[in-house]
Amino acid sequence: MFEMGSILPHAKDRRMRLILAIESSCDETAVAIMRGASGRAAEVLASEVYSQIELHREHGGVVPELASRNHSLRLRGLVEKALLDAGTAMGEIDAFAATTGPGLASSLLIGSTAAKGMACAMNRPFLGINHLEGHLLSPFLGRSSVPPHVALIVSGGHTLLMDVEGPGCYRRLGGTRDDAAGEAFDKVAKMLGLTYPGGPEIELAARTGNPHAYDFPRSMLHDAHLDFSFSGLKTAVLYTLQRMGGVESVHDLAASFQQAVIDILVGKTLRAARQTGRRIIGLSGGVSLNRALRGALQAACGKSGLELATASADLCTDNAAMIAFAALLRHLTGESSPLGEDIHPNSPLV
Repeated sequence: MFEMGSILPHAKDRRMRLILAIESSCDETAVAIMRGASGRAAEVLASEVYSQIELHREHGGVVPELASRNHSLRLRGLVEKALLDAGTAMGEIDAFAATTGPGLASSLLIGSTAAKGMACAMNRPFLGINHLEGHLLSPFLGRSSVPPHVALIVSGGHTLLMDVEGPGCYRRLGGTRDDAAGEAFDKVAKMLGLTYPGGPEIELAARTGNPHAYDFPRSMLHDAHLDFSFSGLKTAVLYTLQRMGGVESVHDLAASFQQAVIDILVGKTLRAARQTGRRIIGLSGGVSLNRALRGALQAACGKSGLELATASADLCTDNAAMIAFAALLRHLTGESSPLGEDIHPNSPLV
């Protein structure tokens, strides 16, 4: 696997390149085709996503065997449709990419094996991409470059603060010590009797609730470090429900819980910007779709004179366009991954 931080800021080769990327780290099967060149904004020619939410909803979460089986069933059709929508052929693709971690091992294998097979058949380079790097770069997909910034990645499996000098040059500032924010959303939603996935359900219920009805803890908010912890908040909701003997107001509980999460995320992110001196904050990941979070972070950035860069809605949840973008930036500098590279289910970004 290539070493993080080894990418040069600009590539000499400015020819347009086509990248076909596959994302299959969890329960979305996704294929994208992207066109780009050094110094120019990348263009998404095709982006196909097959969501398995309905398949896993009855189980209350993702079932790995079911996920990998459906990746196998859907992937070929998505590749064919992406090529058709992009108006291109397999032989015109300059490089093939796939998510190689982190994620479910059985799911990662489907996408990475397919991309390696196509790369081998077409005698083209293969690039194994870190799923978190795809999220981190996604707010800047429509730009000609990725500027220095502080990145907040917040999703079902990850809550991470990174200092970004440029593509490939990352420094970890902080991360969750237990539950990710999205995981806490799902678990609290289950406590409240809401359906899976819990994030959108919590947000919907919170819109008509009082965010100050319950004084839930803001764990580690005022600590000097930039790590997160959401397990205590989740437990506080559970104890509140036990004392009440049930749910009196789903809306107030949801709003109060959501506000606690937002206060922690916004507070830590603004502190990271102050500590690093960065003037831009990038927000990405599935939880970044939460409108209350976006609004709170936008307001905080406005007060501090910072720019907030957010990914478009279709780039927040798992998708292959963000993987294609990360792969394009690496491909333009001449990087590639060996075909013998294994998947990395538990790999960190740095």
